[in-house]
Amino acid sequence: MPDSTEINLAQRVGEISPFLAMEIMERARELERQGRSIIYLSIGEPDFPTPEPIVEAARQAMLGGETRYTHSLGRIELREALASHYQQRYGVDVSPDQIIVSSGTSPLMLLLFAALCDPGDEVILTDPGYACYPNFVRFVGGHPVFLSTSPEQGFQPRAENVSALLSTRSRALLINSPANPTGAVLDREQLQSLAELPIPLVSDEIYHGLTYEGEEHSILEFTDRAFVLGGFSKAYAMTGWRLGYLIAPKSAMRALQTFHQNVVISANSFVQLAGVAALKQCAPHVAAMRTEYDRRRRHLIPHLEALGLKVHARPSGAFYVLADARHISMDSLGLAKEILEETGVALTPGIDFGPGAEGFLRFSYANSLENLDQAVDRIKRYFQSRGWL
Repeated sequence: MPDSTEINLAQRVGEISPFLAMEIMERARELERQGRSIIYLSIGEPDFPTPEPIVEAARQAMLGGETRYTHSLGRIELREALASHYQQRYGVDVSPDQIIVSSGTSPLMLLLFAALCDPGDEVILTDPGYACYPNFVRFVGGHPVFLSTSPEQGFQPRAENVSALLSTRSRALLINSPANPTGAVLDREQLQSLAELPIPLVSDEIYHGLTYEGEEHSILEFTDRAFVLGGFSKAYAMTGWRLGYLIAPKSAMRALQTFHQNVVISANSFVQLAGVAALKQCAPHVAAMRTEYDRRRRHLIPHLEALGLKVHARPSGAFYVLADARHISMDSLGLAKEILEETGVALTPGIDFGPGAEGFLRFSYANSLENLDQAVDRIKRYFQSRGWL
């Protein structure tokens, strides 16, 4: 007999909004199981295999018995390799003792916002922005304050607009460059002006290594009062490996480490050794993937514009295009669902990233040129059938 007893869950759980990119993907999987042909342009996952040196390093590590707990900050080999990477790539000195390695960046975001926010404290987030950011802030009792960015300004946060939102409860400004969902990349001058604000910065640099125009910068080049989130999922095609890191000011490390000991304990030992191989051996693999993403980016944008979908801000990084479909509908979730059901093309609705992206659709070009062309052709024929083109 089924248990019909209603369980009272905490209020904070009810405040977590669905991740629409995943819900679209899950519906697409259902259609695929029914025999439908689906093209996935909805999720931010590389379509390339993990480079062989990474796989081999993990295999050798497992065969060698590297399957136990590690130091709660992460293996020293990986933290030293990360410190060396930041010195070589950005010219900044980071101590291995300022780095926490974890099972992806998501648990580190939760850990970080829990450390920064007492109930009612504020974190400034850009709108549009990654869908999960406000949920992490709310879950720990914080209050997300949204900074509106416009397509006409390239969806870029301006320091003067951030200043207008500061209050006595402000604890951090979160920036993401290259950005999800827009592909925007902050330049040196913009980062410098943001670093001069009287508030700590949290910089999500998960898409570093995937910049196609201009120079890529870490916020650590401009301030030491910053927290950097980074990982291996995107540039190294390691989404399922779950390996991320947090770089933090020394004064915050002990509190962060203690929380990490309790919540995560440590990331997988053999996966950390695979991360060392990624940093030391896989620069050519990353360069090859970046070249192909760039080719897809330049190929896709004019095809989307030919569909009547305006690309206000040409993406310079990551692997997304945020395309304006407001002339068709201001209900991006409804439109994305309709396109999926009618064409078999899975897209992410703009509303997943905040009100500032309502009416937009996010296209991921982490898929082959052949599939991109087929997706555009399906959407074109559907738009024509509806009189939208």
